[in-house]
Amino acid sequence: MGISMRIRARAFGVGLLLLALAADVLAAVQVKGVRLWRAPDNTRLVFDLSGPVQHNLFTLTAPHRIVIDVNGAQLATRLDQLALSNTPITGVRSAQRSPDELRVVIDLSAPVTPKSFSLAPNQQYGDRLVIDLFDQGADSAPALPAGSAASKPTVPVTPTQTTAPRTATALPAGKRDIVIAIDAGHGGEDPGAIGPKGQHEKNLTLAIAKELQRQINREKGFRGELVRTGDYFIPLRKRTEIARKKGADLFVSIHADAAPNRSAFGASVFALSERGATSETARWLADNENRSDLIGGVGTVSLDDKDRVLAGVLLDLSMTASLASSLDVGQKVLSNMGRITPLHKRRVEQAGFMVLKSPDIPSILVETGFISNHNESQKLASASHQQALARAITTGVKQFFQQSPPPGTYIAWLRDQGRLSSAGPREHVVSSGESLALIAQRYDVSLAALRSANNLKSDSIRIGQVLQIPATTLAAQP
Repeated sequence: MGISMRIRARAFGVGLLLLALAADVLAAVQVKGVRLWRAPDNTRLVFDLSGPVQHNLFTLTAPHRIVIDVNGAQLATRLDQLALSNTPITGVRSAQRSPDELRVVIDLSAPVTPKSFSLAPNQQYGDRLVIDLFDQGADSAPALPAGSAASKPTVPVTPTQTTAPRTATALPAGKRDIVIAIDAGHGGEDPGAIGPKGQHEKNLTLAIAKELQRQINREKGFRGELVRTGDYFIPLRKRTEIARKKGADLFVSIHADAAPNRSAFGASVFALSERGATSETARWLADNENRSDLIGGVGTVSLDDKDRVLAGVLLDLSMTASLASSLDVGQKVLSNMGRITPLHKRRVEQAGFMVLKSPDIPSILVETGFISNHNESQKLASASHQQALARAITTGVKQFFQQSPPPGTYIAWLRDQGRLSSAGPREHVVSSGESLALIAQRYDVSLAALRSANNLKSDSIRIGQVLQIPATTLAAQP
């Protein structure tokens, strides 16, 4: 009897142990999927998880590889179906070292600089483990502080790219192109808004951006530069840094957003607001777009460092002129877009979009339409409508720079030679901190001529007022 009891007790103990092991297995976090994105200077691996995990990453050489130990996790997907071409990764393999410890090994063809971090669930994704592999030398150039005013090079940097090749055109010596940085919103891990039929904003914006680059590059004296050339994620602050490194004279961010109200429709143009959004829609859209870094993932980013302080100082010093230019070019783009598509608002709206916060580069954000609207989502997906949108934006940009060309550019040279064709009526939208005298000085017209063109009896002007700018030749007459 005693022996039988002991056997039963041991069996019971073994059963409890097996149950405990089974419970551990069931409680382990599942690696549900793996996605890969390739950018020009880095490769991103994203592991989709059923819950949060702790991990440890280290590198090995001879051969080069990266090892990631994930505690409390089990693999529930395949790793041999990733598209590894054009990446430094030659293979991804795994081993279950214990029921609650997963090891993932990334085999490499070349050394890389790894960075890993976890992302908490959001509206679009669950828990994620992100592994960024930066090509060696990709970040060798010192990064400019956020918001710092970089001087534009005489010949702006042009990255190697295969889209929209520019036909070589001889320009007078020292007369550079006007550079337009074209930012296709979202990308990679961040799909942006999703339409009724599953259209991803990131794909529509890239298609429109490439068409816009193609049309701008057809204009002598202008060059379009894509901030994002493929389907990969770029943090919001890095987008403006890329534009600055390209020597951009203007930053145009292309979007196709959604709204809670599915009947919302129409295109909009936004500039930065220093004091808050101009409407509830503007505020909602800005909050939605600024969430991009949380969706796409930027790891641990401090917003309270010295660079942010410097950015604040520079904003105070130079934002007024940049914002005035942004409102001006934005109104011209909006007016031209109104000729080919309905407008959500007939004036440039303002909101705190992170991607517009570059004090040294005039910046606008173009909402090409609401992807959440069934009819507009279909139009945005059509090549003919994308071409029409790009044509309208190009026309507005040309009008702005023909009236206010940067010194040292081919367009400024044409103006000085009296060979610049008319770009249509010149308008200026008054922004905070501007005076009539400053506006007259900016457009190289006399104060009297500016008063006369707008039937002003005094020099008092109000924010948002639209002023007609007389031609320079007329303004010079007594």
